[in-house]
Amino acid sequence: MLRKPEILLLDEATSALDNVSEQRVMESVDRLSKDMTVIIIAHRLSTVLNADVIHVLKKGSISDTGTHEELLKKKGEYYNLYTKQKNIDNNALVEF
Repeated sequence: MLRKPEILLLDEATSALDNVSEQRVMESVDRLSKDMTVIIIAHRLSTVLNADVIHVLKKGSISDTGTHEELLKKKGEYYNLYTKQKNIDNNALVEF
């Protein structure tokens, strides 16, 4: 990122991090990635919440496209995934 590439590809960059570390990494990416295109491949939806555009893949095809808010309103595949992940995160916090 220090070389300021035009395109930055992050493939599961935060998958092994705890939530606090993930948030710090994504804040750094947001801050340092001005004037560049960032493509994020992630199963953790919290990684892409602030993306300009989110494309949801299902069985190799794009099933949904939009911002976080737009995709939640559609109540499609993204909504289902987000709801499941949010419930898992909430349960983990309660059990901790």
